Amino acid sequence: MKLHNRKPDIENLYKVLRREEPSRPTLFDFGMNIPLCERLAGRKSGGNSALENLRLVVDAFAAAGYDYAPTLGSNFQFLSGRHKEKQTISLNDGFLITGEESFEKYDWPKPADFDFSRLEQIGPYLPEGMKLMCRGPGGVLENVITLTGYDNLCLMLFDNPALVEALFSRVGQILLEYYEIALHCDTVGLLMSNDDWGFKHQTFLSPPDMRKYVFPWHKKFADLAHGKKIPAALHSCGYLNDVMDDVISFMGFDGKHSFEDNIVPVEDFYEQNHGKIAILGGIDLDFIIQRSEEEITARCKAMLKRAEGRGGYALGTGNSVPEFIPQDHFFALLKAALDY
Repeated sequence: MKLHNRKPDIENLYKVLRREEPSRPTLFDFGMNIPLCERLAGRKSGGNSALENLRLVVDAFAAAGYDYAPTLGSNFQFLSGRHKEKQTISLNDGFLITGEESFEKYDWPKPADFDFSRLEQIGPYLPEGMKLMCRGPGGVLENVITLTGYDNLCLMLFDNPALVEALFSRVGQILLEYYEIALHCDTVGLLMSNDDWGFKHQTFLSPPDMRKYVFPWHKKFADLAHGKKIPAALHSCGYLNDVMDDVISFMGFDGKHSFEDNIVPVEDFYEQNHGKIAILGGIDLDFIIQRSEEEITARCKAMLKRAEGRGGYALGTGNSVPEFIPQDHFFALLKAALDY
């Protein structure tokens, strides 16, 4: 299912991330659901084959008009006791580390033990002009919360700060090694540091604690990407207004992704931060679900018009494209960019 005749050109996304105006409206999303990928690519997924599944995503993103395709570097992850089959989980579910003894007994994964070959093997199948966006298996804060439980982590900050420091250091170093391996592959053209940081009205931890335990690792990720001459973007849900200066000035991310209208509408965020950091996506998921196709296209075109002549914006959803979004509503978003 091909929606256009445009060819991928990663330079358009790079221009957005440099806060410039791309040569044409540029699309950005964190990911798409498999049925949608199958419809766009015109075939079923590759089952358990990592390469075939990545080929499906590449073909789907190219068919939809994107200049990149998202992927994990490997099947690396931090093991936890969470129930993977559940659609929703508690931030206190499945924790494994409660103290020094469980910290030492935990089977800490080594990224080098996992298979990153998909990143090399996809090379011959990447359309000319397209690159991969390499995501992480969760972020520093997300994985620490998974290992400890959110309530437990909050108590540890007061009862055992040395253990908190050790946890963030271990998780951060492992994720840094993961990205170091992934960025050796020439097919990777963008590092995506994905790590949800907040609720609707505040960050999960206080801004001083975020600066102490979380942000230094994200700076290392961004610095790693910039050392490889590729951009780095942040995907983080939640209220980040109190720490946006850290995202821009300290961590040095080139782009920010994930927006909700009930936190900060993307239009407002663009006006507040245009010229400081690229704004990626942002059309609220609930808006896309609830509104008509005509309303969706109109809002998307208005957002593209807002950025016209100023740059630093790529159109997309506020997060990703889950199965519960009507596919025709998503196509209404794409239409705004492809027909603009």
